[in-house]
Amino acid sequence: MLSSLGQIPASVFNSLPNNSKTALKRNSHVVKRTEFGITFASRSFLSTVSVNKKVQQHGLTISAVMTEDRSMMTNNEVDLENIGLLSTDAGLEQFKDHFRYRIERFINQKQLIGKHEGGLEEFSKGYLYYGFNREEGSIVYREWAPAAQEAEVIGDFNGWDGSNHRMEKNEFGVWSIKIPDSGGNPVIPHNSRVKFRFKHGNGVWVDRIPAWIKYATVDPGSFGAPYDGVYWDPPTSERYQFKYPRPPKPKAPRIYEAHVGMSSSEPRVNTYREFADDVLPRIRASNYNTVQLMAVMEHSYYGSFGYHVTNFFAVSSRSGTPEDLKYLIDKAHSLGLCVLMDVVHSHASNNVTDGLNGFDVGQSSLESYFHAGDRGYHKLWDSRVFNYANWEVLRFLLSNLRWWLEEYKFDGFRFDGVTSMLYHHHGINMAFTGNYSEYFGEATDVDAVVYLMLANSLIHSILPDAAVIAEDVSGMPGLGRSVSEGGIGFDYRLAMAIPDKWIDYLKNKSDEEWSMKEISWSLTNRRDTEKCVAYAESHDQSIVGDKTIAFLLMDKEMYSGMSCLTDPSPSVERGIALHKMIHILTMALGGEGYLNFMGNEFGHPEWIDFPREGNGWSYDKCRRQWNLVDAEDLRYKFMYAFDKAMNLLDEKYSFLSSTKQIVSSANEAEKVIVFERGDLVFVFNFHPNNSYDGYKVGCDLPGKYRVALDSDSWEFGGHGRVGHDVDHFTSPEGIPGVPETNFNNRPNSFKILSPPRTCVAYYRVDESQESLKQTLAVDTVTLAADVAAVKEISEELADDNDIEDSPLSED
Repeated sequence: MLSSLGQIPASVFNSLPNNSKTALKRNSHVVKRTEFGITFASRSFLSTVSVNKKVQQHGLTISAVMTEDRSMMTNNEVDLENIGLLSTDAGLEQFKDHFRYRIERFINQKQLIGKHEGGLEEFSKGYLYYGFNREEGSIVYREWAPAAQEAEVIGDFNGWDGSNHRMEKNEFGVWSIKIPDSGGNPVIPHNSRVKFRFKHGNGVWVDRIPAWIKYATVDPGSFGAPYDGVYWDPPTSERYQFKYPRPPKPKAPRIYEAHVGMSSSEPRVNTYREFADDVLPRIRASNYNTVQLMAVMEHSYYGSFGYHVTNFFAVSSRSGTPEDLKYLIDKAHSLGLCVLMDVVHSHASNNVTDGLNGFDVGQSSLESYFHAGDRGYHKLWDSRVFNYANWEVLRFLLSNLRWWLEEYKFDGFRFDGVTSMLYHHHGINMAFTGNYSEYFGEATDVDAVVYLMLANSLIHSILPDAAVIAEDVSGMPGLGRSVSEGGIGFDYRLAMAIPDKWIDYLKNKSDEEWSMKEISWSLTNRRDTEKCVAYAESHDQSIVGDKTIAFLLMDKEMYSGMSCLTDPSPSVERGIALHKMIHILTMALGGEGYLNFMGNEFGHPEWIDFPREGNGWSYDKCRRQWNLVDAEDLRYKFMYAFDKAMNLLDEKYSFLSSTKQIVSSANEAEKVIVFERGDLVFVFNFHPNNSYDGYKVGCDLPGKYRVALDSDSWEFGGHGRVGHDVDHFTSPEGIPGVPETNFNNRPNSFKILSPPRTCVAYYRVDESQESLKQTLAVDTVTLAADVAAVKEISEELADDNDIEDSPLSED
């Protein structure tokens, strides 16, 4: 029977306090019924007493659904009356109630964790309790599986017969067993296979990989064989010991996105150690400061690119062991490279035998890692969706983040699929227009928002210098603002619209149709209070069925026209020129960080195609052909040299981290874009034919400018048309402080040569430093002359002494 509101069970409604009934009536238009308990899309008012009643009926741990206890609503981190995020954008003020609601949910959940678990710090150390751990001369194994009727642990150690290793269940649905050592040795040997066997409601026994397993393997010689959990507890002599500290956090991340498995030049799966020894030095030499590793978490299907995770605490065994991954990260740190991990908490593999989904045997979402019914299934990805309101799910995911930070020394994360998390519709068939009502309403999954706020709070408490990046295509405001301001807490978001724009231009527009205004607007169209990582292309543009920028530009001529021993064809010359321009324009104008996918820095040809039945299980297109860039007689080296130089440009001038970004000209007729970023002035000439001599460029500061980087240099495969030893002196423009009288709203200008399809960056010469250098140079010359004179005198004196000492001098 329903109450008069038509949505809430009458028995629940009648049990509420009068003030809650009043609030419920007042907010009835935003109340949604759930299977067990009530979730609210506006400010919550359900007392913990009524929720705990529901929880106790199912024998679960506290708060399967996050709720608010008004008596606990105090927190120093967020000011509910003065939400900082709203002051940065007046358009958000109308959604103040939404922000208050989700902030209250965050505060309440954090306080509940503090009350019942000792705080986020302790709560996120679940791996020290769950899974396999050493305790007092024993191995203790614990597993949360409330739907199980009986349970055993099986493995190589007991011949896969669990009759002598039955587990016990507590009131919270946690199964456990303590296995004392035998003869001073663990009964379960290191690196031996284990599984969790349990009986569910219909009397069927099933074998599953433990949810918190730290390593999982498969028999490579058996096609389609299921994975097995592996007990990983190496002796001290075999444990990798980190030797190098984390490098300092860079001013701006220049990220090299890499997939270890496909990083070999040979058609096979590469290893962590080979990547560390062979690929990391390449990355460092290319002047990147950060590596982002894909496909680290175990995934049984290689072709998923690592995004259908089966075992969340286990490293991908295809490339080696946990100790091998630690070697890779330590090696990166020794080279001054930060390491980010591509973490997948947006969904989980649908696999039953080897994935977390195997623990779902039809129970309610309160007793599962996932939502029940349609809400727990991602139709587009054919995967399971987490129940972010579940207490044990929060423990699992938050502990997962701590595990990778502390056990493996990762320096941060790139959260995959954040758009799918933020909305109940997962972004499917949703074209975001930028209308704020698309972000803050009933479509918003506040459970997931609160989880992400908790996650970012935890990450930055463990590692204040961590870099955390959100893969979000929706553009939700506040995603990249701190939790204390009412934001979700990410440091950066990926600028995902940029590669789409470039692909659209390359596929659908002739060079003459390229709009300078649209390009510059697309690159600068971001919230100025939230940082972005820009990229022209990532792994998404490299997969089978699509093409990289280089392949779109040069296509089949990449097979036959890349030799330096012959003149380039018009297609190759255009392709290399635009490849350089597109990437540096994206870097310089598109964000506060930059990302490149492995191999795209030198225009890697073809596409990525993982081994599958359709290609005969071939690895030929699932590798990186480093030999192409290493060959001195191939033109790939020019694109690589330029990519290396543009990273060095940021290393020297720190323009990515600068807030100064001014586009002074986007001329459609001339096909020229001019802008200032940091202390540099960039000039892009996209015209296919026109060269502009004496081209006037606006700038901020007066003085003398010189070339800092020139895409037309010989070393980058260009024609060397721009003089690098030329000084460009500025002229004042109009009335100082009156932009409308200036040239392109800039108070100064200087003139340059701008050849077609080139980019040149100019820096302002520091006259004081220049004078000091000249003085030092003169002093050096003078000192050298003085030294030479002293040496000459010394030699003369030595000659005189030799004459005096000679027997012939006695006369």
